Amino acid sequence: MPEPIETLTERQRQIAAAARALLDEQGPAALTMRNVADALGIKAPSLYKHVPDKTALETLVVADGFAEIAAVMESAAPQGISAVAQAYRTYALAHPHVYRLMNYRPLRRDLLPPGLEERAAQPLLDAVGGNQARARALWAFAHGMVSLELDARFPPDADLSAAWTSGLSSFAT
Repeated sequence: MPEPIETLTERQRQIAAAARALLDEQGPAALTMRNVADALGIKAPSLYKHVPDKTALETLVVADGFAEIAAVMESAAPQGISAVAQAYRTYALAHPHVYRLMNYRPLRRDLLPPGLEERAAQPLLDAVGGNQARARALWAFAHGMVSLELDARFPPDADLSAAWTSGLSSFAT
């Protein structure tokens, strides 16, 4: 079983960057140990010295995604709920493969760096005045809207901006 991510070695950072680039450019099917090794110009067995399996490889990418989305929401936090939610949406739409990897399967919390998930949730929690139930509802709304948008589940003529604004209005304080 992979160990939780505490600190990354330089080689693990390179592996994470190569994996992320493959995912962003070619989609989830490209995220294999062999493809990452090829991208780094090494043999797959050498990769296993630094990342024990595909779960650990995916966790590196997920952790990177959580750190990024936390940073964009933290930057938006001074502008309030709408800005934090829009930062979330903008990130997800700009990075759909990473977003899906982060959110469309069970989260391996045991492998993430300590405090990372909490850091990513904090801007939402702060935006609703510390109310955990409201923060979860805000996240559920944002995630649901974004997921439906990413998966092209709305009719082509749907006004997603209006739906987004209407949904967020229920969180106005």
